[in-house]
Amino acid sequence: MISRRHIRLRVMLSLYTYFSHPQNEMTSSEKQMIKHFTSISELQIIIISFLFELHKYAKGFLEGNKSKFIPTDEDLNPNTKFINNRIFSILLKDEIITKKLSKVSVIWRKGDLDIIRKVFVQVIKSNHYKDYLDSNKDSLTEDKKFIQLLLNEFILDNDIFHHILQERSIYWLDDLPFIALFLKGQINNLKEEKSASIIVDVFKNNEDKKFAVDLFRKTIYNASEFNSLIESKVKNWEMERIANMDLILIKMALTEVISFKEIPVKVSFNEYIEISKYYSTQNSKIFINGILDKIVSQFKREGKIQKIGRGLI
Repeated sequence: MISRRHIRLRVMLSLYTYFSHPQNEMTSSEKQMIKHFTSISELQIIIISFLFELHKYAKGFLEGNKSKFIPTDEDLNPNTKFINNRIFSILLKDEIITKKLSKVSVIWRKGDLDIIRKVFVQVIKSNHYKDYLDSNKDSLTEDKKFIQLLLNEFILDNDIFHHILQERSIYWLDDLPFIALFLKGQINNLKEEKSASIIVDVFKNNEDKKFAVDLFRKTIYNASEFNSLIESKVKNWEMERIANMDLILIKMALTEVISFKEIPVKVSFNEYIEISKYYSTQNSKIFINGILDKIVSQFKREGKIQKIGRGLI
């Protein structure tokens, strides 16, 4: 499910934690990293559970309106298009989801944040909701569009939603954009005769999991050697003045260059320079590119880079 870039990001964060605490053991840090990877599936379930809690609240709201002292015609005969949205009935056929929903849904009902009610009020007051109910179109496609709209406009950018996620895992806000994009894609692919679960394994295959573990281990194994190499290239800079994240990104890139024969050098360069734009300083991409270029040029002269296939160096 997750891409190689997302794997790199997760390994980067784990390495940052590892190198920030000298007392850390590599084995326990690696186990913690894998645990964080597997928690991504839980994040999918939690997002889906929010949708179901919103759906449940909507049902109760419409039923409650019928019990008003002087109900209107609209109260007695409400538009049930949202509570009859086909996505909910399709997802309820997913055994993996139904088994896990009850275990995580409670997080939206704990405390005094009242997030479900607050989001529901925002939804029913919105033009999006009114347009959906008033539309003459009644199809699975329309239902999908509205659920994706709910995610985009009312849930995924909600500050309280972010706060609750962060209480459960400090990494989930970093994971959220990718997981949200993946989940919306899964919803878009749903069919009414659905059989397969939309909750899939975190890693696409064993090679991706091996890539994560090897990248983590080999970066640590080579850290001292890479420190010396970086120090020899920074000239007037002192190692202590280099941002820790920059050092980690350089070490990870160098690890890929010399230890992963199937990954082109250019790909490794581009990936870590791109990551640095979001996770390090403003000038990091220029600095990282410069240091990598110098060290990799040295590796090439020394014959240390062995790649499988043409054009990978």
